[in-house]
Amino acid sequence: MNIHEYQAKEILADYGVKIAEGGLAYSVEEAAQRAREIEGDVWVVKAQIHSGARGKAGGIKVCKTHNEVEVAAEELLGKTLVTHQSGPTGKLCSRVYIEAGTKITKEIYLSFLIDRSTERVIMVGSAQGGMEIEALAKTHPEAIIKIYIEPAVGLQDFQARKMAFALGLDSSLLNHAVKTIKGCYRALRDLDANILEINPLVVSANNEIIALDAKMAFDENALYRRHRIAELRDNSQVDPREVAAAEVGLSYVGLDGDIGCMINGAGLAMATMDMIKLAGGEPANFLDVGGGASAERTEKAFRLVLADKNVKAMLVNIFAGINRCDWIAEGVVQAVKNIGMQVPLVVRLSGTNVEEGRKIIADSGMKIITADTLAEAAEKVVAARNQVAAQEG
Repeated sequence: MNIHEYQAKEILADYGVKIAEGGLAYSVEEAAQRAREIEGDVWVVKAQIHSGARGKAGGIKVCKTHNEVEVAAEELLGKTLVTHQSGPTGKLCSRVYIEAGTKITKEIYLSFLIDRSTERVIMVGSAQGGMEIEALAKTHPEAIIKIYIEPAVGLQDFQARKMAFALGLDSSLLNHAVKTIKGCYRALRDLDANILEINPLVVSANNEIIALDAKMAFDENALYRRHRIAELRDNSQVDPREVAAAEVGLSYVGLDGDIGCMINGAGLAMATMDMIKLAGGEPANFLDVGGGASAERTEKAFRLVLADKNVKAMLVNIFAGINRCDWIAEGVVQAVKNIGMQVPLVVRLSGTNVEEGRKIIADSGMKIITADTLAEAAEKVVAARNQVAAQEG
């Protein structure tokens, strides 16, 4: 689960990380009032959306008068910003953050994230802050510093000092840097965050280390014990299909293709999407119905997939272990009847009671295309999709 910049900054401030003075606004009038409340003669108006690269999309504006703040807020509020991270549909800006301008003498990059390959937290830093870290890693990999943190021990002072020196910070800032770095680590650890990124973390003209931006994402599986974090969710920034799926306990991720998928098991879902692409198609979603795919749950999954108007064909791929193929088949037949399905449907069943399941589908009288293998199912659903596309064209 992602949160907004201003929310991440509030969390970091609680852990001793210094942030610039700022305030949130939902309207032009509020934006102007926030600027009046903040001392100084320069303000930065920032669109609050769940996406990076806001500056390139016009989502960050530097203002020198209250009138400029009003104009900037009016331009951003209600606007959909499209960045290379947001996808083609973009993200709607419904709130802006007004922040005091900071005189910068140095920009650096700092982040903490979970490295699942080593089962450790990794601290990443670079003396070249303000740049896209992905691009920097490609062009100047030597500029990226990585320090691995053993979870059982936690971040040690010597590791924080090592990072501070690697970032080229003056020795007079060492204590402040260590405090900032350790505060970031504690925020990640204490709140079950997957990633914490500050870009840029700056040294100001008055020799302070300030987080000018902040990004945090959290493990959704831990939200049940992080009620404060769960309440920070902004559903307007999330695909509405994913919101609807979460409400009924389904794992769904919307994609840009036109072949709907209903699968049980994340690994099988990934393999299925790979096979669809190998056959020349594009999946419209990742949907894992889990091991308890009852008839009611199956129908909900169908409705969720078909709510995407781009879907031209649908593939159901079930490997029944805990579940049973005959139960799944009954659910599929019931869903097709109740929904009045209009797009081609391909079903591939395997595992427990597979013959009974196939018989239920064959005897249903429905126009359901069946397949014995995943490769066959992928080829058939892509062919069905192409036929629909040809008829529409």
